[in-house]
Amino acid sequence: MQRLMKFRVLWGIHMSCPGFHHAPQHLRCRSLSGAGTLRWNDYDRPEEFNFASDVLDHWTQMEKEGKRSPNPALWWVNDQGDEVKWSFREMTDLTCRTANVLTQTCGLQTGDRLALILPRVPEWWLVCVGCIRTGIIFMPGTTQMKAKDILYRLQVSGAKAIVTTDTLAPEVESVAPECPSLKTKLLVSDHSREGWLDFRSLVKSASPDHICIKSKTLDPMAIFFTSGTTGFPKMAKHSHGFALRSYFPACRKLMQLKMSDVFWCLSDTGWILAALGSLLEPWTAGSTVFAHHLPQFDPKVIIETFFKYPITQCLAAPSVYRMILQQNYTSLRFPTLEHCCTGGEALLPEEQEQWKRQTGVLLYQAYGQSETGISCGTLRGMKIKPGSMGKAIPPFDIQIIDDKGNIQPPNTEGNIGIRIKPTRPIGLFMYYENNPEKTAEVECGDFYNTGDRATIDEEGYFWFLGRSDDVINASGYRVGPAEVENALAEHPAVAESAVVSSPDPVRGEVVKAFIVLNPEFSSRDPGELTKELQQHVKSVTAPYKYPRKVEFVSELPKTITGKIKRSELRKKEFGQK
Repeated sequence: MQRLMKFRVLWGIHMSCPGFHHAPQHLRCRSLSGAGTLRWNDYDRPEEFNFASDVLDHWTQMEKEGKRSPNPALWWVNDQGDEVKWSFREMTDLTCRTANVLTQTCGLQTGDRLALILPRVPEWWLVCVGCIRTGIIFMPGTTQMKAKDILYRLQVSGAKAIVTTDTLAPEVESVAPECPSLKTKLLVSDHSREGWLDFRSLVKSASPDHICIKSKTLDPMAIFFTSGTTGFPKMAKHSHGFALRSYFPACRKLMQLKMSDVFWCLSDTGWILAALGSLLEPWTAGSTVFAHHLPQFDPKVIIETFFKYPITQCLAAPSVYRMILQQNYTSLRFPTLEHCCTGGEALLPEEQEQWKRQTGVLLYQAYGQSETGISCGTLRGMKIKPGSMGKAIPPFDIQIIDDKGNIQPPNTEGNIGIRIKPTRPIGLFMYYENNPEKTAEVECGDFYNTGDRATIDEEGYFWFLGRSDDVINASGYRVGPAEVENALAEHPAVAESAVVSSPDPVRGEVVKAFIVLNPEFSSRDPGELTKELQQHVKSVTAPYKYPRKVEFVSELPKTITGKIKRSELRKKEFGQK
């Protein structure tokens, strides 16, 4: 309660929301009804859509008319006992203020890019929605990034602003001189810092009077960075249609969220799953978004949180559920938990069964990418086939295709393809920003080729087989091998390296590095050198990318043209021939 009052006093919230401007009538009449009934179907393509005015402000109006329960829109807690509860009316007020800070104080305009690198703090939600209100393109990033990662993102995107915390401020300052486009640095902190604007004080003093832009559905809204097998991460650019898709009836059926639900998504705020699970999906339904700061992942804290708070639904990577099951608790029967969904990596059938046995709750699986959002899944109440990712979710038409885009028959291995011709579906990424070559590369006939291998059975259920490229999926974090290999190459001990995925009983997959040493380091103690190299990778790139396994080898398998045969190393790791 102390924290709640602190936040209310800090930002001077006016419960009457004097600056709240309703969406135009032609939009509101196609929004949610008071009971949350959808008026758009799965294949509608409205000319205009804006999540802030059509969703957030809709629920604000419902609260004012007494048509929504008093449950908060955002319920945030941390380990220190601090707690924030904001209603939709308060969210409208604060995000209107944020919009004014971004445009009036910072001088940002529609189409400008803003790098958003915040942990799970309430300001993350304010900046996301503030950007949506103004048409500023927000680009989430994980707080595990180092200076090198931040430099790349700022340079390649031409970001004009960045929002981050004290922890990453020195990293930003070290690369800012090399980023000529960066004009504004906003700090979320209890302390001031030279050269940075104080986000909280600016929001407090900003006017709550703001008119949301009339964004076209296909106007750009956000950019998510996605790892690839070669080079640096690509920028998957999404339109406002990405948020609109959460409105569609088929998407609402995935978790069947209600106004009374308290929904907890445990994704890192840098990933697309957080935008979906901590923002778009629950607020479209008028549900409460629950968030725990969780600066360090701790399964014991997660378990205790499930017991302490009335959380009804959860979305997390399989590794989260896996680690919970490995804890020594006499009971995992959480009192209010009704539904669980997972995605981001493969889930073993026995883990699905064990979760049901110990919690009494079914665990449903979904599948998606930074380019697609959640594209298929086992809808709540639908028959679960253990190990399957479920069925395609409209408006996506998903098929198994060969390398030329031909549709394959059931039970035939191929690529997961999403139909993009004759019409590109709402919710699929627009293109890779500044990278037409990569955009063209993933177009395969009439389909977008996800690069993932799978089969489909006679009932339309998809069965994931693995990546067709070399991207590593470790605990829901996608890691491009080139990123780790480049980091290792900076250490004097490394002559060359190859990075692949390796099986792990807890995380499913982890990063493993095969390393050829320079001669002068060959006599070093392997254990000490392994730790040194792991620490080195952590220091120059995001720590989640470091190789948890290291094997020193005399040479790497290569093709006749000298390319490293990662597939051979990966097969060795997984015991394949």
